[in-house]
Amino acid sequence: MKKRIVSALLVCVLGMSLVTGCGNNAKAAETTKTADGKIQLDLWYSGGKTAVNVFQDIVDAFNESQDKYEVKTTTQADYTETYEKLQAGIAGKKAPDMALLDTDKSRNLSEKNLVADINDYVEKDDSFEKDDYLPVFYEQGEDENGKLFALPAYGTTQVMYYNKAAFEKAGIDPVTIKTWQDLAAAAEKMTASDGSFVGWEPMWGSGNLIDAALSNGASLLSEDGKKVMINSDEWVEVWESFRTWIHDDKIMKVNSGGQGWEYWYTTIDDVLQNKAGGYTGSSGDQADLDFSIVGAMEQPGFNDNPSAPTADALQLVMLQNSSDEEKEGVYEFMKYFTTPENQAKWSMGTGYVAVRESTQEVEEFKSYAEENPQALVPLQQASHGTPALQDPTGGKILDALSIAADKVELENVPAQEALDEAQKTAQEALDAL
Repeated sequence: MKKRIVSALLVCVLGMSLVTGCGNNAKAAETTKTADGKIQLDLWYSGGKTAVNVFQDIVDAFNESQDKYEVKTTTQADYTETYEKLQAGIAGKKAPDMALLDTDKSRNLSEKNLVADINDYVEKDDSFEKDDYLPVFYEQGEDENGKLFALPAYGTTQVMYYNKAAFEKAGIDPVTIKTWQDLAAAAEKMTASDGSFVGWEPMWGSGNLIDAALSNGASLLSEDGKKVMINSDEWVEVWESFRTWIHDDKIMKVNSGGQGWEYWYTTIDDVLQNKAGGYTGSSGDQADLDFSIVGAMEQPGFNDNPSAPTADALQLVMLQNSSDEEKEGVYEFMKYFTTPENQAKWSMGTGYVAVRESTQEVEEFKSYAEENPQALVPLQQASHGTPALQDPTGGKILDALSIAADKVELENVPAQEALDEAQKTAQEALDAL
């Protein structure tokens, strides 16, 4: 999905407030109370319809589980809008007490000292089970100085959803798909010459291409962090393969454009309506899929390299300038949302990845996974996934990759050319730091 552009006015207002120190007083440190005397905790977040419903169920259960705190939620259209409105709220001293964000946005706020160090609460809490959190998600909320600026609420990773009937008709066993080359061969076998059926549909955007590059041994930066590596052989080989499969061989297709998530649902519909052999999509798609029609499998490696797609954490942050009482309440909600039982409820209801190892021992989840084996695929993939990529330029490297992905996927521009341009832009941004 294309990122929204924050208006120049908003950027200026926020920038002025941070420079003058106003950003560190985003909300007066006075405790907000509800009419019946509970400490009110404001939470901003986003999600699809199913995810919002499940999230709100957990919030309601938290509110009913105790009589000290009341969480009140406000939803936005997507993670980017939450971040934009959060910036405006900080500048206008109307920020919430906590928010759900992806890693780069949480980190940006932390670097400006706008979110609290959750370690202040964890270290005093003997009941906190750090070792039960999956490291690939937990560590995304830690900075190089050991600050815990966010706690993972749930994980997401892109997995493969295949058309069972199409695979069976073509005599393809999904277990044999070990590499992207294997998948391309399967896609070629399933593709109809008249264009009525395509073998595979990667999801529009840079995400799938980045994942495949990581599974070819690629890295975003050099080991010393001084050179952007996105036009190395490992990147170019993968992206050029996708260009070939999409434009030359026509065994793959990318749906793009439309309103909001329209392209995403068009891709899903192509598979469910038997127009495609499968697609690469979010673990969170599981709530919208019919698993009598599709199956799920992990992303493969590329060539002889092991599979290493990104496993991204969606994180809860505690805003710095809430009162001490509100921060205590935020911490209690964070713990509640990430109990194994609530992680099981969340994962079963949405398809997103649980962040607690012991979720797999929750009886309800164990029974569910036995009946719905696809539920374990994202969790298994996340266990060997690559943590969300950290872009030291504040997103400019990833933005350059998004532009390059459009050139390769939609415009048939050779990968070397697209990635050389992206590397030049990204390197300039890195050098400017």
